[in-house]
Amino acid sequence: MKTKIEVKDLDVHDVVRDIAESLEISYESDNNEVCLNIPENLGTGFIKAVSFDNGMGTLEMDFRLKKELRLEMNESSVQPLKIIFNRESAIKHEFKGEGEVHEIRQLESAILSCNNKHENVLILPPKVPVCIFSLEINRKLFEVKIEDFLKEMNDDLEALFRDVNGVNLFFYKGHYTLDIAKCIEESIECELTDFTRSVFLEGKSYEILAHHLRQYVDDLIDPDKRKILRQTTVKKLKEAASIIEMELENMDNIIALAKRVGLNQNTLQNGFKHLFGSSVNQYIRNSRIELAKKLMETTDLNITEITYEIGINSRSYFSKLFKERYAMSPKQYLQKVREKSDKIKTA
Repeated sequence: MKTKIEVKDLDVHDVVRDIAESLEISYESDNNEVCLNIPENLGTGFIKAVSFDNGMGTLEMDFRLKKELRLEMNESSVQPLKIIFNRESAIKHEFKGEGEVHEIRQLESAILSCNNKHENVLILPPKVPVCIFSLEINRKLFEVKIEDFLKEMNDDLEALFRDVNGVNLFFYKGHYTLDIAKCIEESIECELTDFTRSVFLEGKSYEILAHHLRQYVDDLIDPDKRKILRQTTVKKLKEAASIIEMELENMDNIIALAKRVGLNQNTLQNGFKHLFGSSVNQYIRNSRIELAKKLMETTDLNITEITYEIGINSRSYFSKLFKERYAMSPKQYLQKVREKSDKIKTA
């Protein structure tokens, strides 16, 4: 397989067609979609481009290659704005001739704008899954669509969209949000056909763009004051929840828990409220009471033994929490469970 491919970058369809021509393979075209399948001798997977009105398009790459691939986006009169969302293995980007190489890791996004002197270059690694979803915007055509909203934008974003000829270099990287991840998933998994498919995919592309512009502005805020959850933060919150479930008996230090998952205490607390609808302490208490209920139903432990098993030292405090959640005392619930079990045994 060729390790370097030059492609025209004015329209997303051109990218797929040029790659197919360079690799001497065929591609399929259906309405506003163009797709090529990677042949077995080169690897596995596909590259798909979907084009919409007003210069908007999406590019999806999902493959595993046998050799590294370097995609060089040829200079053109209008340099598109790219917003890349990396869903798998780390890839690299550079502005050709600039020297600096940017790594875009899993769950990171990058806003890219090259110029006529320094074109975009994507370096895609071999023997690992590469999964990229990219918004591609011809700013000259898109100007009509966004003109009325430019004055309301952050100064950097306004300048970025007004640079319709791609004069200035721009690179910004961050972790994309859970909302964006969901939209990308819905777009990729869309099973609609014909007109309804085209309308749905175009709507999702604008939804992703709107979310990402909000995220860019949010990224400029102090991390402790951000209002939007990044997907990487969600992963760490779920890791924290898993640790709580596994270590309930000894779980009482929230600061230590935050450090273990790589978050500060404020982010952990705010994240739990956003994701689980409770504080960390509430989540721990609820998990303990759920475990106590399960132990009553599946073991022969008495109330005192269960109290210590779930990491609560006071039987009266445990009874208070249990009654608040299930409207009966632990003793009443245990008696109910044991009576039901006796009936089953004697039946």
